[in-house]
Amino acid sequence: MIEIKVPPVGESISEVTLVTWLKKDGDYVERDEVICELESEKATFELNAEKAGILHTVAKEGDTLNIGDLACKIDDEAARPEGAAVPKAEAPAAAAPAAKEEKAPAQETKPADTGAVKATPVANAIMADKKVSAESVKGTGTFGKILKNDVLAALENPGRMPGKELFSREDRKEKMSNLRKTVSRRLVEAKNTTAMLTTFNEVDMTNIMSIRSQYKDKFKEKHGVNLGFMSFFTKACTIALQEWPAVNAYIDGENVIYHEYCDISIAVSAPKGLVVPVIRNAESLSMAGIEAKVIELATKARDNKLSMEEMTGGTFTITNGGVFGSLMSTPIINIPQSAILGMHKIQDRPMAINGKVEIRPMMYLALSYDHRIIDGRESVGFLVRVKELLEKPELLLFGQDPVKALLEL
Repeated sequence: MIEIKVPPVGESISEVTLVTWLKKDGDYVERDEVICELESEKATFELNAEKAGILHTVAKEGDTLNIGDLACKIDDEAARPEGAAVPKAEAPAAAAPAAKEEKAPAQETKPADTGAVKATPVANAIMADKKVSAESVKGTGTFGKILKNDVLAALENPGRMPGKELFSREDRKEKMSNLRKTVSRRLVEAKNTTAMLTTFNEVDMTNIMSIRSQYKDKFKEKHGVNLGFMSFFTKACTIALQEWPAVNAYIDGENVIYHEYCDISIAVSAPKGLVVPVIRNAESLSMAGIEAKVIELATKARDNKLSMEEMTGGTFTITNGGVFGSLMSTPIINIPQSAILGMHKIQDRPMAINGKVEIRPMMYLALSYDHRIIDGRESVGFLVRVKELLEKPELLLFGQDPVKALLEL
């Protein structure tokens, strides 16, 4: 019998929460197989079986454990029970026919996995006639298929969430995760310990959208990643940060720490809550390099695979509320950093261009900053520079107008 204890997960972290057991008490587990998920105040990580054997759980889901506490035991002397899964490397060739037999039930579940809402012809006809969306109707048929009576029930109670009882007054109580507690604490700390102020501007996205439209296919073919907005904004911020170093600095006691590099934190909404992974030395990366790193970090955030190192550090943060439809916001500083840039939804608006009204795709930008270290001149100058770089993307090449560089102006 061997004991599996909570391993050290990083400096300053003394306790974790056992989120879920992926294997049940009494299950036979293989060596290195993931048996449970643990969550610290900064990240989620997995616990693996150190040897094959019968699992005996000790801690329960939702328990708070200290580093070194016993999570479970494994009886590594127990014989493999009949019917237990065999590791792939040991799987005999005779297992092939069994795999074929499993294909039929897998095909049966396919309609539910496609994401498309199915409905009977009669139900479709009623929804089309009454202009009812399929998303507002709860299907009670096989695989969630919408039946005639489902549509009629939805029409009888317009504006009600499908499947919800009328006049329901139920409450639901959930324990806050360690990650959510940390986010809450840090946000309050940022509000209480910084002299936070927000300045706004707007950027005409016409040229960037034109470049993306013209080169997105070639860019994807050449670099294997999509050409998104984040690379333009990250590149613009790295240039502006080097020109306005106070925005890239932070206060450490009675000292101001200025960074000669740009580690850009990207706010990502993950299943467990808000996380802020870091793109290291973003000033040294190409557009494709930035896009690849954004995809890598966002994927890890979605799968709860971010390491502690990938979420610590950072000299400046970019957050994009536009993906959720936000038109304007005042983002909160990611301490100990001194500033954060908020991107928002791109919206067509009438603009005065050379004395004429034109419809342009516009985005509001918001820069929240710590006024203790960043003055108004620096915050506004930084944001105006970011605006200039985004509206004239050719400046991103080396931060200067090519014609002015040619003329040495």
